[in-house]
Parts: sequence; C-alpha cells; structure tokens
Amino acid sequence: MTTKWNELAEKVIAGYELTDHEALSILNAPDEELLLLLHGAYQIRKTYYGNSVKLNMIMNAKSGLCPENCGYCSQSIISKAPIESYKMVDKDTLMKGAEQAHKLNVGTYCIVASGRGPTNRDVDTVVSAVEEIKQNYDLKICACLGILKPEQATRLKEAGVDRYNHNLNTSKSNHDNITTSHTYEDRVSTVNMAKDAGISPCSGVIVGMKETKEEVVDMARSLKALDADSIPVNFLHAIDGTPLEGTHELDPRYCLKVLALFRYINPTKEIRISGGREVNLKSLQPLGLYAANSIFVGDYLTTAGQESTKDHEMLNDLGFDIDYVKVPEEPAEI
Repeated sequence: MTTKWNELAEKVIAGYELTDHEALSILNAPDEELLLLLHGAYQIRKTYYGNSVKLNMIMNAKSGLCPENCGYCSQSIISKAPIESYKMVDKDTLMKGAEQAHKLNVGTYCIVASGRGPTNRDVDTVVSAVEEIKQNYDLKICACLGILKPEQATRLKEAGVDRYNHNLNTSKSNHDNITTSHTYEDRVSTVNMAKDAGISPCSGVIVGMKETKEEVVDMARSLKALDADSIPVNFLHAIDGTPLEGTHELDPRYCLKVLALFRYINPTKEIRISGGREVNLKSLQPLGLYAANSIFVGDYLTTAGQESTKDHEMLNDLGFDIDYVKVPEEPAEI
C-alpha cells in the first residue's frame, strides 16, 4: 500500500487530478493505512512548501450581533450561546493585536468581524489600522468582514490588505441545511470580488456538519475551482446553544484523512488546520502538519485555542520551521 499512496502523490505532483473514486478512497482508507496516506500527502506538501509552517493569528474585531442564521456559529441571531458581544473595536485595539502577532512570529494577522457585511465605518477603522500596521510590522493582513461591496474591496486593497477570507463552509448541496439567510452563491461572489480587487482569496470549510463524504470531496473540488490561495480546514467544535449543539461526528483519524484529501486535491495551496483542531485531532494534532502547512496560534473567535507556547513546542518537536510562506511558483526540491 506504500506504493499505492506514493504513486498517487507522484502523479498529483506531476499535475494529475484525482478521480471521484480516488478521492473517496482517501476518506475511506483503512486506519492501518493512515501513516502511509500521510506519507504520500507529505511528499506533495514538501514539494511545494518544504518543512515550513505558516502561523496565523485571529483578532475578533467584532463579536456577536450577527443577523445571519448559520447553524454552527455562536455569534448568529439564533444562537443561545453565552458569548461576549461588542461592536467593532477601535484602531488602538487592532494595533495591539498586531503587536502581539509580531511577538509570536506570526506571518498573517487576521482581522475578523461578525455580521452579514461591514459598514463603511467598519471599513474605515480597518483601513486606518492596516495602513499603520504595514508601516510598523512585517505582517500580512487577512480581513474577514463578511459579504463585501466592490468599493469596500477596493479600499481594503489600497490600504494594504493582502488576503480576504470568506469561507464556503460546506458543499453547495448542504448549504441550505446550515444557513438560509444568504446563499452559497453569495459566498462565491464575495471571494471572486476580493480577487477582482487584487486581493489574494482565502476560503475554506467546516467539516463535521452532517455532510456526506461525497460532499467533503465536492468542498475540496469547489475550492480548487475557486482557486483559493489559502484554504482553512475547520473541524466542527459544536457549541452549546447553537443548532448543531451535540453534533460529534468526527474522530482524529478521519480528520487526518480529510487533511490528506485537501492536500491531494489542492497540492500547491496553503492548507491551514483551523478551528476545532484541538478538540477533534486531539493528541494527533502534530500528524496533521504532514498534510497541512499552516495553523492558527492563540484563540479562535469564541472558543479557546491551544497555548501558543505549546504550538511552538509542537513545531520544534516536529523539526518544522516557522516561515512566512508564500504561494509557490515552482516546486521546491525534495
């Protein structure tokens, strides 16, 4: 079986695209083949990213108060989760977050705000902060502010925003089971709008929301078609008070197979292990980085992450380097 997964990895590196049968075989791989599967995924990852790992940090710039009805989200209007709610923070708060990110050797600082989309005043605050951050720190800035208007995307680009995140979250066929207050096409449109403005697109998924394995494959393929430069793979951390409360479909081994699938289908892209990694990958977290090349450090939006010192220790133990990873133009030597 070593030959099977290595041969498939070599074909992917040469430009081959998986068939649906091959993609499903990754998710259905026997657990005894897991390390062999990850070895193949690592060959792809190493070709394009070597042993570098990119660190990202979230600033929850606006919490709760969201009119959307996303079933996974503690910040939505239908959520009963006891979270802190506040309007857009001020520029000084965003600057302090950037300073912390710099101290943690973070490559990308992510400014995230709840809501359907930003007000022009929200954009003013982000623009002002980003302009100053760029003058003081060597950080990439990712903004995640919801559904954008074209003129807002242009302003963010001109201010120095490097990347815009708007996740597809799930497959098109499962979308209406998760939210009905916006469409799947609204999400695709926002990612394309950021691209049109010259901002690098970031879009990912949340696995574990009662989707089928076929839908997981479709999610990975949709992000390939969207040509997202960065793909955050979240694993559902079901929060009490949300419609998905009590949903626990994942185990660590399946999560690793999902990460391998995304690497085989999106070989050249930054794949980031994101929300829910601590509670779903558990003690197998380090193995995820043989497929992925990026992680968040610190806390997420309304849930706690692993201590940043533990993340740095994990990377050191793995022998991986912390780096400001760029989307590669040519494969690196193995």
